Amino acid sequence: MAEPSDAPPEPTSATADTTRGPGRVLVALYGVFALAAGARATVQLATRFDEAPLAYLLSALAAVVYLVATVGLARGGRGGRRTALAAVSVELAGVLVVGTLSLLDPVAFPDATVWSNYGQGYGFIPLALPVLGLLWLRHQSQVAADRGDPR
Repeated sequence: MAEPSDAPPEPTSATADTTRGPGRVLVALYGVFALAAGARATVQLATRFDEAPLAYLLSALAAVVYLVATVGLARGGRGGRRTALAAVSVELAGVLVVGTLSLLDPVAFPDATVWSNYGQGYGFIPLALPVLGLLWLRHQSQVAADRGDPR
């Protein structure tokens, strides 16, 4: 007769994979960026909205996108992957569009956003993060398919 084990059960679905390894790091990074961008945008919108409304609203949008990506990645599973894929895709488009526009027309961005100059103010992490997120989501979809989970 086997004795009951105190060890936690092994993950059996793609959902559990976001709680360890690279998935955990991505969830943590997205959570930190959601908090940082949200706090920055809140202060800027509350105290200096008239100075650079476009930049501050874009920072608020970035915070929302980071939050949605965090929830999707943390939730995992088919629905979580789809949510995260949409958020991370919007994030990548935002970094590329805002980064390019901020270089071509700096007058339109009198103050920096998270995505200005491709995230230069944040060590280019805003540019690398969606690429890593998309690669992770692709990997998770392949793992789910190999397990026979619905895509």
